[in-house]
Amino acid sequence: MKKVLLAFCLFAGLSSRAATGPFKPEDESLKQYRCPEWFRDAKFGIWAHWGPQCVPELDSWYARRLYEHDGFDDKKGVPTGQSRANKYHLEHYGHPSKFGFKDILPLWKAEKWDPERLMALYKKAGAKYFVSLGVHHDNFALYDSKLCCWNAVEMGPKCDVVARWQQAAAKAGLRFGITEHLAASWWFYSSSKGADKTGPLAGVPYDGCDPHYADLYWSGNEKPSFHYYGEDVPTAHKIKWGQRIEEIVDLYHPDLLYSDSPLPYPVEAGRKMLAHFYNDNIQQHGGKLEAVYNCKQNADGRWVRDLERGVMEGINPEPWQTDTCIGNWYYTAGYKYKSSAAVIHMLIDIVSKNGNLLLNFPQHADGTLDQEAEKILADLAAWIPVNGEAIYATRPWKIYGEGPTKLGKGHFGGLNDTGNYKPSDIRFTQSKDGATLYALTLGVPQGAVCIKALAAPAGKVGSVALLGSAAKLDWQQTADGLVIKLPEQKPCAHALAFRIAGENLQPVAPPTSHSPARP
Repeated sequence: MKKVLLAFCLFAGLSSRAATGPFKPEDESLKQYRCPEWFRDAKFGIWAHWGPQCVPELDSWYARRLYEHDGFDDKKGVPTGQSRANKYHLEHYGHPSKFGFKDILPLWKAEKWDPERLMALYKKAGAKYFVSLGVHHDNFALYDSKLCCWNAVEMGPKCDVVARWQQAAAKAGLRFGITEHLAASWWFYSSSKGADKTGPLAGVPYDGCDPHYADLYWSGNEKPSFHYYGEDVPTAHKIKWGQRIEEIVDLYHPDLLYSDSPLPYPVEAGRKMLAHFYNDNIQQHGGKLEAVYNCKQNADGRWVRDLERGVMEGINPEPWQTDTCIGNWYYTAGYKYKSSAAVIHMLIDIVSKNGNLLLNFPQHADGTLDQEAEKILADLAAWIPVNGEAIYATRPWKIYGEGPTKLGKGHFGGLNDTGNYKPSDIRFTQSKDGATLYALTLGVPQGAVCIKALAAPAGKVGSVALLGSAAKLDWQQTADGLVIKLPEQKPCAHALAFRIAGENLQPVAPPTSHSPARP
């Protein structure tokens, strides 16, 4: 095995070709970018944030926290004590001077993984695109990399995980994307370079200190000057990051590429990688740009902004995406999931604000989903066929919505991705031609619903229909709002959608937001 790994690692100096095309590695050139219609129409994608860190089913940063015997909060500058992951690791695997994350990697077998079955579930649940984890902070490539000897073809599942996901997505007719989290890896593995400060093995170096494993744990990262992501890394590492991500582009030509950070190392590698991705995509699609790049930085026309576990406060003029999860990022036993209603309400709120939802369903290490996750997928599969008309291929209306519920601030920008919505919380979308307005309730009202933004001064409402119902509705446009009497038999659970037609409809005294839609 060591000889095979060494042979693969000798490729680390290689770089990919630079695809030619209209995009140059400069900000002004990247501002040529226009978000493709497929992404604006898709609205909903499902993500498999799945890899070897789910083996203990304990912590989404297990590869870092297993080394935290004497933990320290980098943000607050205070000690935190022994991490749960370190305690678990010592009890189940031994001390990280002998058994570190390198030894966890071969334990990820994915022995019950059935990508075709899962993809069928995701499509039935309404996903229009699917995204695979490509490489996480743990520096383990889930694909057939020639630049990284620690990969899923050489150990663990012994197969190209990304390729199998891509094949299943193509079979299901879904667009395909890949996420990379590599830029934070240099900081992430700094915990592997220490030793216990207390206890019986105090001072015994962890396996990350062994130079034989520097191709996994990196080198020179013993004391990073920043938390998570920063520019203060060796130039060689920045260039290697660019080569690794360009390799992903060249191997799989994804429709979507996501970086779990701002655009990494823009001067040394980031802009070059992004121009390569866009130009390669144009070549793959006969001269048409179909690529979507997500990162956690204001787009300014260069890409599609991503918000982790957060949503925009109002209608964003540029398309954007929320990436979030029904539970923890990697499968964590006992973690409380979002409810089916919360997932549906989140999707509606995001779409009303010109966004897309990328939702992770965490898998066990063996590749399966638990029953609770499959129940959420089944609930989506029941709701989407009834109400998809008000979601897919829509655009924001004049305002995103109305109602009493206010969301708190999100941990990573924007607002929290979920809230305790009431049926009086309403969100709006409209057809691309602007001829049809949709009003969606975040809950199922009883008796009647009053849409305040469509009070009599809003313009003349001509017709109102409840999606999924053949019942003829009694409705009246009053000075207080559009009052709709509901049929006893509701077409679905969790949220209702009304199709509304009218003339010159303009919101009256928007109670929540009057953020303009993009022209």
